[in-house]
Amino acid sequence: MTVPFILKGEPTLDLGHIYTQDDVLKLQGVEIIAQKPLVKMEVDKMSYSVADDIDSKSNTVLDMLRKVPMVTVDGNDNITVNGSSSFKVYLDGKPNVMMSNNPSEVFKNMPASGIKNIEVITNPGARYDAEGVGGVLNLTTEKTQATNNRMIGYDANLRSMASSNGWGCGFYFNTQQGKLSLSINGNLMQRKMKDMEAQTERTQIGISDNMLMNYEQIGNTDINMKMGNVNLGYEIDSLRLVTVSFGLMGFGSGNNFQSETSMKGGVYGSGLNYHGHNNSDNDRTSINGSIDYQRSFAGNKDRVLTLSYLISTSPNNTDSYNLFDTDDENSFLNLANRYTDAYRNTVENTFQADYSTPIGKGQTIDLGAKYILRNNVSDSKYYTSKDGSYEYDAQSSLNYKHSNDILAGYMEYSLKKKQWNTKAGLRYEHTWQDVVYKSRPETDFKLNYNNLVPSASISYTIDQKQNIGLAYNMRISRPGIGLLNPYVDNSDPTAISYGNSNLKPEKAHNISLVYNRFTHKWMMNLTLRQSFCNNAIEGYSFYQDDILNSTYGNIVKNSQSGLNAYINWNAGPKTRFTINGSGSYTNIKSTQLGLENSGWQGNIMLGYQQTLPWNIRLSMNLMTSTKTYNLQGWSTGFNALMGSISRTFFKERVSVSISGCNSLSGDGLKFKSYSKGNDFINRTVTAIPISNIGLNVSYTFGKKLTIKQPKRSIKNTDVKENQSQSESIGNMLVNDKIQK
Repeated sequence: MTVPFILKGEPTLDLGHIYTQDDVLKLQGVEIIAQKPLVKMEVDKMSYSVADDIDSKSNTVLDMLRKVPMVTVDGNDNITVNGSSSFKVYLDGKPNVMMSNNPSEVFKNMPASGIKNIEVITNPGARYDAEGVGGVLNLTTEKTQATNNRMIGYDANLRSMASSNGWGCGFYFNTQQGKLSLSINGNLMQRKMKDMEAQTERTQIGISDNMLMNYEQIGNTDINMKMGNVNLGYEIDSLRLVTVSFGLMGFGSGNNFQSETSMKGGVYGSGLNYHGHNNSDNDRTSINGSIDYQRSFAGNKDRVLTLSYLISTSPNNTDSYNLFDTDDENSFLNLANRYTDAYRNTVENTFQADYSTPIGKGQTIDLGAKYILRNNVSDSKYYTSKDGSYEYDAQSSLNYKHSNDILAGYMEYSLKKKQWNTKAGLRYEHTWQDVVYKSRPETDFKLNYNNLVPSASISYTIDQKQNIGLAYNMRISRPGIGLLNPYVDNSDPTAISYGNSNLKPEKAHNISLVYNRFTHKWMMNLTLRQSFCNNAIEGYSFYQDDILNSTYGNIVKNSQSGLNAYINWNAGPKTRFTINGSGSYTNIKSTQLGLENSGWQGNIMLGYQQTLPWNIRLSMNLMTSTKTYNLQGWSTGFNALMGSISRTFFKERVSVSISGCNSLSGDGLKFKSYSKGNDFINRTVTAIPISNIGLNVSYTFGKKLTIKQPKRSIKNTDVKENQSQSESIGNMLVNDKIQK
C-alpha cells in the first residue's frame, strides 16, 4: 500500500486511518529513506538548514553562504545579500556588531557546525530597523522553541577540526530542568594564511611627465577567533517568559609583510626604490548582553507584549609598525618609520517595546517603539622615528567622539484571506548626531534628521506546490564610525586614506517579484529584483599633492536589475543536485566625479550530494563567478572546487569527515583588479594559495532538547560599515597600495 504525502515544515502530519492485512511474506524490517529539504521559502524570507547539509561538518559559514539563495560570495570573499553589500547580521536574533562590520573575515573563520539555520530576510517589514539595503542575515544556533515545560534532560555536542592551514574546536550544550532552560555554544579557530602575494602598477596621469609606481608584497597572516553564547530562559507560567543572553566574540589577526616599491617620472625623476616591512596586530571584541520579557494574554495567546533591553560594546585595538629601508635621503616621500596605536569602541544601550494583536479574522496589527543610545569613540595615536626612538605626532593623531541616538516607532498591518497574504507598514526614525573632536573643537558639528520608511508585500498561493509574491521596501544605511572617522591613515608613504564626517544616510528602494515551487523532488525559487539609490556611499580615490587620497562620499547614483535562482533536485532517495546563482546588470554613476561604470555580472554554484554504500556521504561543489564592478573599475571572478566525504558511527553520534578545496587551475586563486580615476590608473594582481585539506570529528550525546525563546526581541540593524576589500581574503594584505 502506498500513501503519498508532502511535508511543509509541520512537526506532525495526520494520515488518517491506514488499514493493513496479513501477507504470506514476512517483513524483515522497514527502512525509511528521505532527504530533508535544505531551504524553506517564503515571499519575504528564506531559511537554509545548515544542520541538515552534510557539508556543515567540514565547511566554514562563508562556504555555506555560497549555497544560500539570495546571497552571493565573490572571489574576494565579499558578500552581497539581494544584490547589495549593505546588510546586517544577527546571531540568534540579536545584532552582532563584529559580524555586521566584518562579515567576510568572521564567517570564513567560523565553523558551520555550530550553526543550525541561516535566515535571509530580503524584505524586512516595518518592525525591523530601516538599516540594511540588502536585508538581514540571521544565524541561529542549536536552540528553538520548547513545547513542554516539564521536560528534563540535556543534549550536547563536541567537535574538532584540523587542516593544513589551521585548527578549530567547538561545543554546544542544552539542558532543561522544568521551567528553567540553558543553552551554551562556543567555538575556537586558528588559521594561517601563508605566502599571499600582490603586485600593483599605478600611473599618475594628467601631468607633464606621468609618474609610474610598481609595488610587490608577500607575507603571512595569522588569524584567531573565539565566540561563545549563553542563553538562559525561565517560563514563569504559560503566559510569561523571561530570557537572558550573553554573547562574546573575539577576532584577532597578525600581519607580517615584506614589500618593495619602485617609482619613476614626475616628482621622482629618474627613479626611487625602497623596501618596506609591515607588522601589525589587530584585536576586536564584540560583547552583547540582553534581557527579554514576553507576556501573552489568556483571552488570546496570539496577543503578545515584549519588553527588551540590550547592551553591547565592540572595542577594537590596532598596533601597526611600518618600517622603510632606502638610501635616498632626499626623497619627496616621507619614509620615516612609523607606529600607530589606534583604539575604537562603540557602546550601545537599546530599549524596545513590541505589541502584536489580532484585530479580526486573519488580521493582525503590530506596534512598537525603540530607543538606541550609541556612543562611538576613536583615539588614534601616531608616532614617527628616523633614529630608532619614536616621537608622538599630535598633528597626525586624532581623538574623536561620535554620539548617535535614534528614536523609532512603527506600525504594521497583516491580512490573510484565502489564498492571499498582504502586509503593509510604516516606520519613523529620528536621529540625533553629535560629533566632537577633543583636540580640534573648532571642527565639532551636530546633525539631526528624520526618515519615514514604508514597506509592503502581497503574495498569492497558486496551489499547494507554488506561490508568487510582489514586495517593495525602502531601506537606509547610516554611515558607521569606520566611514565617518576623519583620521588620516598614512602608513603607506605613497597613499593616505580617511573617513568623511559629513556623510549622510543612504536611501535605497527595492522591488522584487518572487516565484516559489516545491514538490517532493523539485524545489525552485526565482526572484526578479530591481533596486536604485540616488545618494549611495562609495569609496573613491584621487591624487592631491602627488599623494593618492582615498575616502568616501554620498556621490553615487546606482541601479541594479537582477535575477536570483535556486534549484534543488532530489534525483533519488540518495542523490541531490543543487544550483544557486544570480545574474545582474549594474549601473553606477557619479556626476560629482564625472565617472560612470556599468556591466553584467554573475555567479553560480553547482552542488552534488550522494549517499554511497556503507552510508558514506559524498559532497562536491563547483563555484565560478564573473567580473564585478564598482565606480572606478572592476575585479575579476574565480573558479574553485570544494568537496567532502563523511560517515557517521555509533547510531550517528560520531561523525567523521575529510574535506578539501582547490582552484581549478591548481595553483591558487589569482584576482585582477582595475581602477581608473580622472588622474590615475591602477592595476593589481593578487595571488592567494587556497589549497587545503582537513579532518573533522564531532560527537553528540544526551537527549535532544529545544529551548523556548521570546517571539520578539531587539534587532539593531542600522549602521553601515566599510564593506571594502579589506575584509576579503585577497586584501588581508594590509598595505593601502592595493586600491579597489
